[in-house]
Amino acid sequence: MKPRILIVEDEDKLRRVLELQLQSAGFEVDQAGTAEEGLRLAERADLVLTDLRLPGMDGLELLAQLRRQNMLAPVIVMTAFGTVEAAVEAMKAGAADFLLKPFALDHLMAVVHKALELRSLRDENRQLREELGRRYQFDNIVGRSAPMQEIFATVMRVAPTRATVLLCGESGVGKDLIARAIHYHSPRRDFPFVKINCTAIPENLMESELFGYEKGAFTGAASSKPGKFEQADTGTAFLDEIGDVPASTQVKLLRVLQERELERLGSNKTRHIDVRVVAATNADLRAALERGDFREDLYYRLNVVPLTIPPLRERKEDIPSLARHFVAKLAAGSASGVESISDEAIQKLMEYHWPGNVRELENVVERSLVLCDRSRLDARDIRLDMSPRGAPPAADGFLPDGVTLDEHEQRILREALRRAGGNKSQAARMLGLTRNALRYRLAQMGIES
Repeated sequence: MKPRILIVEDEDKLRRVLELQLQSAGFEVDQAGTAEEGLRLAERADLVLTDLRLPGMDGLELLAQLRRQNMLAPVIVMTAFGTVEAAVEAMKAGAADFLLKPFALDHLMAVVHKALELRSLRDENRQLREELGRRYQFDNIVGRSAPMQEIFATVMRVAPTRATVLLCGESGVGKDLIARAIHYHSPRRDFPFVKINCTAIPENLMESELFGYEKGAFTGAASSKPGKFEQADTGTAFLDEIGDVPASTQVKLLRVLQERELERLGSNKTRHIDVRVVAATNADLRAALERGDFREDLYYRLNVVPLTIPPLRERKEDIPSLARHFVAKLAAGSASGVESISDEAIQKLMEYHWPGNVRELENVVERSLVLCDRSRLDARDIRLDMSPRGAPPAADGFLPDGVTLDEHEQRILREALRRAGGNKSQAARMLGLTRNALRYRLAQMGIES
């Protein structure tokens, strides 16, 4: 549809010239000689072009009325009595631009196109925000089982507060989605959501990444840089895999939680921030407390509202809904012609143990969709990952014959490192340890990765 422009101008000849120019450029045009008449036509306008001085209500009053009625069309103000003060007043009132008469028609068209482009960008941004918000509504986070409904109820109670939330659960259960749902159901929904993957940040860079640094704080610091917490100011910081934060950084993290303040690396200036913290872990933080890998005071600061998300194998009644959800979601974004999934296929999914939880289920559905050449996924189309995940050491669950406990533990550690390609953080996650605990065990055994 062609954009529609409303011209509010009391001078008949100028109004006609503007109308002809805009129509020749492909716009639909409405016109009015007074602001009162313009108000009645403004509802369907994509842009309003108004004179500043009008009989009765003037252009600024018209602009104020439009804003009070929540009309989002950009307004361009024209006047032959231009002053800096008038221009400033118009822009403060919400005008998109200010034109001083007489003006060239080419200049007018440039201003009109710029204002319409700005409106288009704002509309697109608003639409994207709405879609993002809908993505984390609970009807899009599938979980009909009693444990998940209890999780959702707790999220609704805690989201409007600023209380710190600790999300616990195995990898792949959906901690990231729950954290984002907490943010998007809170008063901070229009402010930043900053995810911080503590495992992905090297230990020697953790402090500078979280708290920022000043120019010259270390070799290569050519300019100052705010940290993740400053980027999340007024919003939410999501600390994923919090158990991997080294002890030296835990002290500063505790200060952020307690005092809502921090200092950049290389600076003694205290910066106050307003950040809501949501943390997540798949490790046992209580065991880390006992080993001395995690500070007790930090644990209790994080554990204000604990939420444990159950693994998929403990809520298998969610599998049918999840499977259908993933089929609809993934088929829409692929070239697959699959439209549905059979009851037999769902039964096959129900019988699997899902060590990778919901993430693994989504991957299995996607793999099956890609390789299916029919309109419905059947049981024979379901491609499960049946690779062995390690057998018990002996038939009776005890150590293999002739192997000591130390030797068996060394074998497990070496195998975890091999599977992780030498990545200690990934190997630690496989073993249910923190990175520091794994490094300690490797050092004790003299194992080099």
